[in-house]
Amino acid sequence: MKAQVFAVDVGYGNTKCAFRMGSDLATMMFPSLAPLRVSEAVSSFANGVLSDRKVAAIEIDGTVYEVGPGVERSSAYGNAGRTLSEDFCTTPNYAALLYGALHFAGVTEVERLVLGLPVHSIGKYADSVRDAFSGTLTFGEHKVRIGSVKVIPQPLGSLVSFSEYGGDAFDRENEHIVIDVGYFTTDWVVASGFTMNDGRSKGVPGGASQVYRHIASLIGEEKGEIVTDIEKLDKCLRMKKPFLFYSDEIDLAPYLEKSQAVIRSTVKTIQEKVGSTGTVRSIVLSGGGAALYESAVREAFPKNRVQLVDAPCFSNVKGFLIVGESTLARERKLGVAA
Repeated sequence: MKAQVFAVDVGYGNTKCAFRMGSDLATMMFPSLAPLRVSEAVSSFANGVLSDRKVAAIEIDGTVYEVGPGVERSSAYGNAGRTLSEDFCTTPNYAALLYGALHFAGVTEVERLVLGLPVHSIGKYADSVRDAFSGTLTFGEHKVRIGSVKVIPQPLGSLVSFSEYGGDAFDRENEHIVIDVGYFTTDWVVASGFTMNDGRSKGVPGGASQVYRHIASLIGEEKGEIVTDIEKLDKCLRMKKPFLFYSDEIDLAPYLEKSQAVIRSTVKTIQEKVGSTGTVRSIVLSGGGAALYESAVREAFPKNRVQLVDAPCFSNVKGFLIVGESTLARERKLGVAA
């Protein structure tokens, strides 16, 4: 399939993509886990008794990774193939996840690929990401032709998505603060319309994963045993289900309450950076960890309107798609090569 614009948000927590299928907007998401592929999986001998996992084998520089919706979320020793580092976008894991999104969408050619990076690292890595994923991408037996790559700050995607789907709540004449709570980082932009205020926009390590790790440490202290299954904690919190630890089904709500100090520390950093919010029309929360931070953000900005966007996990990538389509249309109108 050929796509004019294909948008991918390779987040630390989940990989999301958005593209057009006719007039419809299609989205897809799978965990940002890229463990090494097991050469001879036991499940392959189950002869149809077990359900097949929806995964793809993605080869990067001779190493085969397993990615997709059916990837294992846990391992024997707590390492499920997730990368949490500032240079994530330069790693083979990032490439495997990006290629996995293209593979599962059935895309073979893209006129414009749109990617996002955290605010605090985009200046450092944008050029290398653009160069790495332009041209013909080869991963094992698969090839995808990429015409051009556009890299934008991640929360800018949420701002554009909010402008498109937020109705009258988006005000071009006044300021909005968009806070994107990711898995490893929390990024925010202050913008009037689509004009970013660089001096008040930033990003810091300190997303949802720091909350999960704090909860794991609290449970570990009580149970007298280290809790390593961060991925399952993530899933249980999002689905509001108890966390199974041996024979105990643990209600996570009290542990989340005990972790508010961790969240408030990051929110305090946002307060200090953005300064006065008297002219801010609304504070918009997006990203997979938005619900975790909502209470602390409302507490920190009691006089401002705080909005949690619909489907916050997809907010960035939907905005990426809109940015890609609008810039491509503008370039065509001006006769600029893509």
